[in-house]
Amino acid sequence: MKIFTTAFLCASLFFSAPAADAGQLIAKVDVSEQVMRVYKNGKQIHKWRVSTARKGKYTPRGQWRGQYLSENHKSSLYNNAPMPYSIFYSGNFAIHGTNATSRLGRPASAGCIRLHTSNAKKLFDMTQQVGTRNLKVIVQN
Repeated sequence: MKIFTTAFLCASLFFSAPAADAGQLIAKVDVSEQVMRVYKNGKQIHKWRVSTARKGKYTPRGQWRGQYLSENHKSSLYNNAPMPYSIFYSGNFAIHGTNATSRLGRPASAGCIRLHTSNAKKLFDMTQQVGTRNLKVIVQN
């Protein structure tokens, strides 16, 4: 029975792991431009408008690996505000979709990185394909 259990667990890990050739995904946010550029294996594949922290709030700068995904997340800090296709990268900070699309391209969030929901879904799906450990989030001025 132990052999069967071990074999099953190994097979589960093999089939649920991202493909070895999935490559690296980089989401690079330029706060001064309010733009995210997405790179796959070193090649830019997307450029999207974002909203980072509004006055009085802060979007941390630095580099992180993706931590976890939450497809239908609701904010525990801001009255259950919808955060569709969330990719958490540093504590409570995430890249996620927004319904405030008219604000994209200028600071408007409480610190997260907001994208048009269709773009957030694309990034979410790509991150699922490569695995969160293969997503690098870079936030710079």
